[in-house]
Amino acid sequence: MSEPVVFKRSLPIAFLTVLRTLAPPIVAIGMLAGIARAFGVAFQSHFMMLSVLLAILSPVIMKPPQLTTLQLATGKWSVVASLLARWLFMLAVLLAIGYVTKFSEDFSRRVVLTWAVVTPVPLILVLLALNETMQRMMYSRTNVRTAVFAGYSEASVALAGRLKANPGICIAVDGFFDDRSPERLGMEEGARVLGRLGELADYVNVHKIEVIFVALPMRHVQRVLDLLDDLRDTTASIYYVPDVFVFDLIQSRTGEILGMPVVALCETPFSGYRGVVKRLTDLSLSLIGMLLLSPLFLAVAMAVKLSSPGPVIFKQRRYGLDGKEIQVYKFRTMTVTEDGPTIRQATRDDSRVTPVGRVLRRYSIDELPQLMNVVLGNMSLVGPRPHAVTHNEEYRKLIKGYMLRHKVRPGITGLAQVNGCRGETTRLEDMRARIEYDLDYLRHWSPGLDFKILFQTVVTVLGDRKAY
Repeated sequence: MSEPVVFKRSLPIAFLTVLRTLAPPIVAIGMLAGIARAFGVAFQSHFMMLSVLLAILSPVIMKPPQLTTLQLATGKWSVVASLLARWLFMLAVLLAIGYVTKFSEDFSRRVVLTWAVVTPVPLILVLLALNETMQRMMYSRTNVRTAVFAGYSEASVALAGRLKANPGICIAVDGFFDDRSPERLGMEEGARVLGRLGELADYVNVHKIEVIFVALPMRHVQRVLDLLDDLRDTTASIYYVPDVFVFDLIQSRTGEILGMPVVALCETPFSGYRGVVKRLTDLSLSLIGMLLLSPLFLAVAMAVKLSSPGPVIFKQRRYGLDGKEIQVYKFRTMTVTEDGPTIRQATRDDSRVTPVGRVLRRYSIDELPQLMNVVLGNMSLVGPRPHAVTHNEEYRKLIKGYMLRHKVRPGITGLAQVNGCRGETTRLEDMRARIEYDLDYLRHWSPGLDFKILFQTVVTVLGDRKAY
């Protein structure tokens, strides 16, 4: 995918950008070596192996915000909270790797524990200092470029508003050019029409405009071509802003395929390194969860087996990533194991639910075997909840965009569940609400959102009365 647009580049800013990327592994490895030496522990091969892992994982997990993102200008406490969350996540990944490979047994517990607790302090101080330095450079008056928009539309107004709200982008908007009158356009307060499209080239040359955003509708291709021809006599940078607000966007982004520019209008949020981060999180937390909960697994299995005839684990066909069928595991909570063309949803005081099953369903303990689904790679800890195949086939015909939720792996918990969309769906509107939350998760996914949903899930399970 293409890089984010950076409107001003300079050697100092480029140097600081590289330094911000390299700072986390340098600080982490330096602190590890220093603490080991302070405790008189030899920095042997296992420490070298840990240093290699830090050099690989730190630039990905502790990756600072891009140069042009809003986070550069956010408050210091937001930066500190983000760094602490990323540091804890990296420790969890390292712990999982150490547990699987058995390397953790070779390390001095005192050195590693001290390093894990102390390192965030210098790391935060270094990155805050780099952020402050870069922010001063970015906000310098000499770094600001003037811009105008060709076309007054929802897309151009939205982009102009964001540029004004985020001075770190270093763009000052002069106004808009459009062939329609201000009265016909119904312009927002503070917006200015500087002239007609035919007057744009002269204005750009006279006022030394450095950036032009062409925001004409896609259907007006000839007008765009004529405008670009008029602007050949200017030195301004020109960007085309497609009016994509007519689409329901899912993780839209720009890029290229074999040199051909493309705009993704609907895409999975887990492409590239983000997919790696998501999978590592799922794998490490699931393995740790299965290890810690193994006594509970055994106790529940015995209770299910002794309470009623039938298998301990109930398997049901559901749709997974890309709409492919998967088998989802649950502790059996009913006297039946339905997985056919007709599946009746559980209702309050359902006679099919066993006494043990009622307790398991009340606290969602019956869902815990899906940790194995996560380890196997056909589910995630957080994502849209999978529905039975027969329910998928029913609702995909009734709800527009229903199948878009399958662009990611289904989850044990999800945004819909922590917002109260649990239990029986007696009305079509109930399912529509779930789907809207699922699509909202796809639009706004981040590692922080996953951890927030996991935390809210614990609170929801303890206080919810919709599970039965």
